[in-house]
Amino acid sequence: MDVVDRVRAVLLLDSNVTGVELVGSRSSGIETALSDWDIQIAAIDLDELMAALPSLTAQLTPLAAQWDRLSSRPVYMLILPGGIKVDLFADDRPRTSEPPWQPQSDNLMAIDAHFWDWILWLGGKQLRGQADLVDEECQKLYVHLLQPLGASAVARSIASAVEQYLDLRTGAERIAHVPVDRRLGQAVFARLRDEGLV
Repeated sequence: MDVVDRVRAVLLLDSNVTGVELVGSRSSGIETALSDWDIQIAAIDLDELMAALPSLTAQLTPLAAQWDRLSSRPVYMLILPGGIKVDLFADDRPRTSEPPWQPQSDNLMAIDAHFWDWILWLGGKQLRGQADLVDEECQKLYVHLLQPLGASAVARSIASAVEQYLDLRTGAERIAHVPVDRRLGQAVFARLRDEGLV
């Protein structure tokens, strides 16, 4: 069963869901090896759907699952085993971006999920040759995630961002006395390594 079929089967268990459709680069055949799977969901009650997505998608046993803090519309982001990135879109209403992370003992796992999701997405853009976008996003990554962890300079590549983050994460774990599960990072790192990006 492919990614879309797996996600569709889980989402359609909810009678509120009326449609599940692949969109984005993979729907038009212009994806890269690291492109995410963008999936548009239709539902009778969008608010009910968004409230249900975390419990519904838990059946896919994601390594990471969270709402995108910086998207202009609601996006529920998953990374499935094997480092497969899935973005779920259900609502086009605008939303306000959240501020940079403030690392604490209770959010290091969420920060880890955000970093690996972001860097995997950037990997797809790098493979497409969108170097300017990667540079812009590295600036945002610094402001919203790496600087709050203690970085003093903007990473200039995906490889340097990963190296920087791994060092900073170790320091944050030591300060907070909270270990971060390594399985997500290992899965994403392996995919980046396979494409020569780290």
